[in-house]
Amino acid sequence: MRIVMLIDMDYFYVACEELRNPELKDKPTIVGAHPKEGKGRGVVMTCNYAARKYGIHSGMPISSAYRIKPDANYLPTDFMYYEEKSREVMLIIKSYAYKMEQVSVDEAYVEVAEIEDYKAAEETARKVKSEIKEKTGLPCSIGISTNKLLAKMACSSAKPDGIKVVKAENAAAFLREMPVGDLYGIGRKTSEKLEKLGYMKIGDLAKANIMHLMEIFGSFGLEMHNYANGIDDSEVSENYEVKSISREFTFEKDTNDREEVSNALLRLSKEVMDDVEKQGFSFKTVTLKRRYSDFSEQLKSRSIKPSNRLEDITETILSIYNAEDEKRKIRKLGVRVSGLTQYKMQKRLF
Repeated sequence: MRIVMLIDMDYFYVACEELRNPELKDKPTIVGAHPKEGKGRGVVMTCNYAARKYGIHSGMPISSAYRIKPDANYLPTDFMYYEEKSREVMLIIKSYAYKMEQVSVDEAYVEVAEIEDYKAAEETARKVKSEIKEKTGLPCSIGISTNKLLAKMACSSAKPDGIKVVKAENAAAFLREMPVGDLYGIGRKTSEKLEKLGYMKIGDLAKANIMHLMEIFGSFGLEMHNYANGIDDSEVSENYEVKSISREFTFEKDTNDREEVSNALLRLSKEVMDDVEKQGFSFKTVTLKRRYSDFSEQLKSRSIKPSNRLEDITETILSIYNAEDEKRKIRKLGVRVSGLTQYKMQKRLF
């Protein structure tokens, strides 16, 4: 029997921010563009459930979020940090997988061939969830079913911080009463069009005339009908790829002391190199990240010959730093290597 899981990290960017600032926990918090007192032009990247209670959601204009909740915590994105946490999570997930398909920075499908029933699958899901929480401090939700579509729908139903199993024989009942707009792949405009045609729930769409749907929506009509009936033959495509490895450090007090900064860069370089060796990579780009007292950031990169030596990280990172006579005080440092090539394969099967 085929069993597919979807592991989806809950409010990932904000959850990452809560790790380094626990005071944000349970307070409305939004990661995205600067609101500029309601005049900002960007969008909400993600928000926690405390903010969602007010109707704020991902993709919403940041100006709209500010009008709804001006006293929420608004934080800038820190993709280097999020990528680092994502890499930690994905390595844990991969260690349990027969096949794994990472679909975003915070989401991955897993096919577990060795598991023969849903009870065993749920037990494995609890192990995955527990290990992610223990090692990274981050919450996740997991959906379990017979294909990717149903695993996705089950995972949405499990949020936040839960596990949901949908057996093949229960799929129709699980989907039937959901609003048609909740079906994976159906956007707002398509949902509105379906509702005008009388398809208010997924169960209505499941019973629709296929030819009628195809006349209106083309081949997508057939795809929607299949999805409404819980049918999805797409494979879990193993595409896991680590694109970069990074480490960051925040000073207790902002500093421009060159010796203090250099020592911190050496420590970060060693931590990055430990991970490079553990995963069997070589690298060809080294990046220094600096966040200053005013929260502005600077990233500078330098390309080198492919290497797997600590000396090449430390020499390059110090060279980038020493190229400027740094006057501004630094709040946070980051060291990253990218352009990775794997020279030895490591994989622990479940």
